[in-house]
Amino acid sequence: MKLYNTLSRSVEELQPLNPPVVTMYTCGPTVYDYTHIGHMRTYTMVDILRRTLTMQGFHVKQVMNVTDVGHLTSDGDTGEDKLEKGAKKYGKTVWEIAQFYTDFFHSAMKVINILPPDVESKATDHIPEMIELIQTLGKKGFTYETDEAIYFDVSKFSNYGKLSRQKIDEKLQAVRDEVFEDPQKKHPADFVLWFKRVGKFADHTMHWPSPWGEGFPGWHIECSAMSMKYLGESIDIHTGGIDHIPVHHENEIAQSEGATGKKFVQIWVHPNFLQVDGQKMSKSLGNFYTYEDVQKKGIEPLALRLLFLQAHYRQSLNFTWESAKGAQETLDKLKNTVLTLRSQTERSMLSEDKLAKIDEYRIAFRTALANDLQTPQAVSVMFEMLKSNIPSEDKLDLLYEFDEVLGLDLAKTEQEKIPDEIIQLGWTRLQARQAKDFAKSDELRKLIEEKGYNIEDREETFEIIKKNR
Repeated sequence: MKLYNTLSRSVEELQPLNPPVVTMYTCGPTVYDYTHIGHMRTYTMVDILRRTLTMQGFHVKQVMNVTDVGHLTSDGDTGEDKLEKGAKKYGKTVWEIAQFYTDFFHSAMKVINILPPDVESKATDHIPEMIELIQTLGKKGFTYETDEAIYFDVSKFSNYGKLSRQKIDEKLQAVRDEVFEDPQKKHPADFVLWFKRVGKFADHTMHWPSPWGEGFPGWHIECSAMSMKYLGESIDIHTGGIDHIPVHHENEIAQSEGATGKKFVQIWVHPNFLQVDGQKMSKSLGNFYTYEDVQKKGIEPLALRLLFLQAHYRQSLNFTWESAKGAQETLDKLKNTVLTLRSQTERSMLSEDKLAKIDEYRIAFRTALANDLQTPQAVSVMFEMLKSNIPSEDKLDLLYEFDEVLGLDLAKTEQEKIPDEIIQLGWTRLQARQAKDFAKSDELRKLIEEKGYNIEDREETFEIIKKNR
């Protein structure tokens, strides 16, 4: 299994620390607002990674956090807590906001068929572990205290910047113009491990006792603390969006390796952004979409998943309503293919040539995914296999096998109950086509469409008409 490692900027062979177990930590949602389709793309590609590893014979242990405190409106240490901001915006308590958007996140993951992690851990449930990790860092000389916070001193960590390839001086220059409200902070790149309940955070709703007084954790410390608790001091794979590379993941490395003296992550995997109509998704541009917005357009969330699979995870993908509708049409065709293959129940004797062809498709599919998750190639292999002359039942078996990784839930496809009137019109049209009366055929097509149905001149369509007549 080969994966592109952001740390080395190269495709590497996965060599688990304790094979066949693969430990994987996934940066989860900050639950202050709706999960959008950009998030869904990221988690779909992480899900494909997990399913591919399982297909390859590994035993994946996946942990994902839910950030319900400490993530400020800047990825640095400025701004207000995102949960507090959400609570003010919607007139709810921070606890209500966290639960509501956690539930929405779960529903988004379910409709797009993403396997739940082995452990889903909330930041607010792991405050003691964070405090203990901060204390360890303090004993090792990586922290300093101000009147407002406990900071990690990046100048004390010699390899700071190795993930983003930015030197400390460059990072300082990049953030020099930001507003820093703590005058005792030594360097702009230093990051907060613990906020004290003073100053602008004097009325912070979420707070806990600590050796430094009442307060709450910074954003970055939670992932290190929870990863270590459930997966150990060193893990095989860490995933998250590319926006996490320069700050959040850089800081995770510093605090984790500073505390343990061990390499924190073997391979960093970062899916790229989803754009909408060639632009960054934002509410101000009116292009912020959730799965509910997609459903209102008559597009299934699983069609979104299929759309995501048609671009490599390290490429930026542009979402348009046209591309989404195209993905829905393709998904519909796949479902019709499943129904047709099911109806062809007589398994043919396999010749050596056909047996070899099945193996070739299986190997090609697995090879594509094992090479840094080349999902476009894997999808192409699937469609090529469906066009082949291997027997229907073997074709269906192989399609289901592929879908264990692609996750389109094709095995759950059910025959839609088409009204008898539409079936009869379809049958009459089929007879007209066979009689080469194309004028009547076109007239019947328009009539079927006026009644809210589309009909395609495909063998699968004819089989459905014949079966239901």
